[in-house]
Amino acid sequence: MSRALLIGAEPSRLLGYTYVTEAPFDTVVIGSLTLGQALRFSDETVLCALAEGKPVVLYTPGLPEAPKNRALAASLASARREMKSWGIIFTDGGQKRLITAQEARQMRASGITAGPGAVLTPLAKEILGE
Repeated sequence: MSRALLIGAEPSRLLGYTYVTEAPFDTVVIGSLTLGQALRFSDETVLCALAEGKPVVLYTPGLPEAPKNRALAASLASARREMKSWGIIFTDGGQKRLITAQEARQMRASGITAGPGAVLTPLAKEILGE
């Protein structure tokens, strides 16, 4: 399993990572965000991981909502779009798991194959020969 730095609460679903609280790590998993964190996202560790090309996964059930305030809900939607544009991967923890090129290299070195329902990036497909 890949080592992931956990930000926020641990996701209630298994995402396929071993969670750590400090370096070294291969991926960053954002398990939850408060309303303020989502609106003004500036977690230095996450931004550095993105700048280094490390995958950052955001567990969507851990995101705040504001269904009774349309303006606030619109601001949250805008914040989500911005995080996606940075390359943050959104997941609800369903059966499908995104496998990046970095993870594919680790899997190939360990002799592990992608399970059913796995979603591979184009480069990960090439690395795993699928």
